[in-house]
Amino acid sequence: MSGPFLHVASLSKSFKGLRAIYDVSFRIREGEILGLIGPNGAGKTTLFNLITGVFRPDGGKIEFLGQNLVGMAPHVICKLGVVRTFQLVKPFTHLSTLENVAVGCYNRTSDIQEVEERAWELLDFTGLAKKGLHPASSLTTPDRKRLELARALGTKPKLLLLDEVMAGLNPKEQGDIVELVHKIRDSGVTILIIEHHMRVIMGVSDRIIVLHHGVCIADGEPRAVCEDRGVIEAYLGKGAHLCLE
Repeated sequence: MSGPFLHVASLSKSFKGLRAIYDVSFRIREGEILGLIGPNGAGKTTLFNLITGVFRPDGGKIEFLGQNLVGMAPHVICKLGVVRTFQLVKPFTHLSTLENVAVGCYNRTSDIQEVEERAWELLDFTGLAKKGLHPASSLTTPDRKRLELARALGTKPKLLLLDEVMAGLNPKEQGDIVELVHKIRDSGVTILIIEHHMRVIMGVSDRIIVLHHGVCIADGEPRAVCEDRGVIEAYLGKGAHLCLE
């Protein structure tokens, strides 16, 4: 890992006077899994929306591989290799699992045969090959999470932003997705991940940043961040203790 892959500097965003993100700065190194945590309403999803061009910041900069993303449309940012998933998984239920993944693959090519081959590869990679011809509406919640990842991977991301990809899963299912996230990173994709489960985020991340009321209050190794008094108080209040075992 070397140099800033993504560089966010002094980023701010308000909505009708309500400060959602304020003076946030951080860097992601290539090949890293960076965890993003914070209480509800901390500004995590807003930050994702700023990076991917859904919102335009009031101030600050977002540089990806040295290129300024501010002002670019989401589809242009996606073409550059910055891709995200969403908290609420919404497959195209009238399409098959294979066709859902193909939607993402068309971001890179219009060749039907190439799209189909790539889609099958991704279904195999994410453990969904046996359900490729099933309607997406028939998939379980864990499989829909895998489908969301496969569809995003179809766009050939360099940086993948995962928004609570493990929400609604039991511990066994969460562990399976953690393994898949590491597998995605090992394939050459850098990852920024939002997650509420402290044990999960500690297990999947190389480094963690913490947002609270739109401000970055911590940035460091998982254990150090989770033992930080300011982080514990942001989650649980003053005098609280956070059990990490």
